[in-house]
Amino acid sequence: MTEMNDRAEQVTTLANGVRVLTIALPQLQTASVSVFVRCGSAHERPLFNGIGHVVEHMAFKGTASRDARTLNLDAERLGAEVNAHTDKDHTAFHMRGLGPHAALFVRMLGDIVRHATFPEPDFEREREVLLHEFTEDEDDPMATAFKLFDRGCWGRHPLAQPVIGTRRNIERFGRDDLVAHVQRHYSGANIVVAAAGAIDVDAIEREAEAAFGDLRAGEPNTLDPPAWHGGLRTRAMPGSSQTHLVLGFAIPPLQADEPGAALAAAVLGEGMSSPLMDQLREQRGLVYYAACSADVIDSGGQFVIEASTSPEQLDECLGALAALLAAQARRIDELDLERGRNQLRVRRLRALEKPGRRLEDSALDLLLLGRIRSREAWLQRIGALGADAVRDALAGMLAGGAALAITGRVARGTRDRARGILAAQGLACPAG
Repeated sequence: MTEMNDRAEQVTTLANGVRVLTIALPQLQTASVSVFVRCGSAHERPLFNGIGHVVEHMAFKGTASRDARTLNLDAERLGAEVNAHTDKDHTAFHMRGLGPHAALFVRMLGDIVRHATFPEPDFEREREVLLHEFTEDEDDPMATAFKLFDRGCWGRHPLAQPVIGTRRNIERFGRDDLVAHVQRHYSGANIVVAAAGAIDVDAIEREAEAAFGDLRAGEPNTLDPPAWHGGLRTRAMPGSSQTHLVLGFAIPPLQADEPGAALAAAVLGEGMSSPLMDQLREQRGLVYYAACSADVIDSGGQFVIEASTSPEQLDECLGALAALLAAQARRIDELDLERGRNQLRVRRLRALEKPGRRLEDSALDLLLLGRIRSREAWLQRIGALGADAVRDALAGMLAGGAALAITGRVARGTRDRARGILAAQGLACPAG
């Protein structure tokens, strides 16, 4: 079954539910090919948290027909790049190279995704690599803040689990665990094969059928929506000279397809002229860098503000940030609204000009929504939002309670002071 939409994407669904997404861009000479799987850390039981990330690493260590060196050589002799990533709601495998090789990339990725053997000797060596990566992540104050923040947002819900998993799990996993994970989650209903660029659409579809057509259909890997918890968590990290904070609020998930939070984030914190950067950095010198985003994934959403400051300025920084949020919930400046709208528009249009990014956006729409959203229609909805609508969206977020994580150099009494600072601006932060 083949369907078209208003942006030239073509979707063909195989008999087992695998979707084949093609975006023909004949003006290009290269192509991006990916296999997306609706399976991430949020689909893992606690005892297996992190296993998807291990599978991502080990998939490139050999298949039934090719060893690890051959996998790499087959791609690199064509000048192609190979990569992969794991997220909370999906895993993806990628190849980028010349357009005439795109159909071959589908075949090669199909071999990796379907026929990885996870050889034991390679697993033991890669386990050490994974543990080094875990240690690096564990030593990163901002990465730690985000993990604490996720727990503050969603408690024990699987969405709060870190993609990288736990040290104990990484040390414990065996080859049979990886095989069982793939057999359980990698099914037709959870896979999108996607190609964009200078591609032969018919050839892509033939190779996708050959590589994935005999995969079992299965059922979609769905998630129960998490309850919002909120709360304040801190962790002092020896050796840190700065203090790092992540502050956020609940927003609707990807499935809601509501643009208000994205515009509120752009208005508050996108660009050096935004209130966030202007007031915290330019006017008061409290931060070098701060950022604001509306992060939406399968079944969950977070309005996120991150910043790093000196320990001596933490209270002032947090107070300025809380006051700024309260002020934005009372009034949105029209110039900031214009800036935010235009920044979102440019960002969206630039994404459409990048085949890999366009591919990922459309593939995740298919996996999580069952359709590809029109980016132009989304931008039209952004343009229709007035200052009152953005203000109301922000006020609604704040009313739901804050989640706050503070890491790095954390002084005694920080938790109580931080909670009091937020409360002075009417922002509730549960005990956590």
